[in-house]
Amino acid sequence: MFKLRHGLVGMLAMLAWTAAQAQATQWLDQYLRTVQSGRAQFVQAVTSPAREGRVARVKNSSGIFEFQRPGKFRFVYQRPYEQWLVADGKTLWLYDLDLQQVTARPQAQALGTSPAALLTSAQGVGGLQKDFELQDLPDAEGLSWVQATPRAVDAPLASVRAGLRRTGTGIELVRLDVLDRLGQRSVLTFSAFANNIELPASLFVFQPPPGVDVIRP
Repeated sequence: MFKLRHGLVGMLAMLAWTAAQAQATQWLDQYLRTVQSGRAQFVQAVTSPAREGRVARVKNSSGIFEFQRPGKFRFVYQRPYEQWLVADGKTLWLYDLDLQQVTARPQAQALGTSPAALLTSAQGVGGLQKDFELQDLPDAEGLSWVQATPRAVDAPLASVRAGLRRTGTGIELVRLDVLDRLGQRSVLTFSAFANNIELPASLFVFQPPPGVDVIRP
């Protein structure tokens, strides 16, 4: 009887663990389906890979992130220097205010399987599974985690991990942990997220200021 009960407890624990794991992908699907716009503060830490004779270096930045599905977003980096990254649905604009320089690229070509595409384009996990393999990971740091691995072997990213949590108002995306093929890691942590808010269309329209160099690679 003891062995039977012991085995039953173990089986129930395994089922509970499996259910908790599956929860992360369900939460991501719910987030992508129900959150159509948003604004958040972000902190980004980019860690360069350690090389022979060199230690890894970390660069920190922060700013405001806003988006409107499908495919429109705006990252305004405020520290340590100001940059704007604006996607209007067709073109991705990078404006470096210090250099007084704008780089414009076709959005579909520039983003591809990037984390920004994951955040703003897909309307559910079904839309992601064309380009990513999704895997539930163990809960950590108070978050439920999903790992997205690009299906394309030549993709510049190795993996993207999304950390989510449930609040009284729904699902929040708290963290994106991005690893590229060269070993560089970028961690975006979001706070003060406001979901499904009205955002003016002008936020996602970029006009290069007069006199600024515009580069179109």
